[in-house]
Amino acid sequence: MADPIIRPARTDEYDEIGRVWMESWVSTGLGEASEFLLANLRARIRREVENGWSLFVADDAGTIAAMLALHLPNLYLDMLFVGPVYQGQSLGRKLLAFTRTQMPDEIYLRCVRENEKAWRWYEREGFVFEKEEIEPSNGFMMKYYRWKNKENAP
Repeated sequence: MADPIIRPARTDEYDEIGRVWMESWVSTGLGEASEFLLANLRARIRREVENGWSLFVADDAGTIAAMLALHLPNLYLDMLFVGPVYQGQSLGRKLLAFTRTQMPDEIYLRCVRENEKAWRWYEREGFVFEKEEIEPSNGFMMKYYRWKNKENAP
């Protein structure tokens, strides 16, 4: 099997991207799959793209394996979700490497505190913890991280 290709998402894929996002989120154990959640994620994708997301997918021969949402003006990695079938195959690392090509000097992100697997992975990948704050829209305590490219530092 060839590595999935990272490419910009197409509008006709938004519903499938929402499904992958939901399945990945549910795989963390922090949520349950539902038609309500799926509809909300699908609507959010459209809204966030209109508000500046650069949305990418990992395309495995026509199957959406993962989603990556960046807000380039703010140096913000907003969403990185790998479908459960593709987890543990270094696809997240490949998406993060791609992110570093888009934002080579600095990247901000946040993770749900209870998603320890995710934030520990980001720490191993060189992100530095900055603060915790409650996200009012969902009530989750969020951990905020930043990565700075040491090679490009003045």
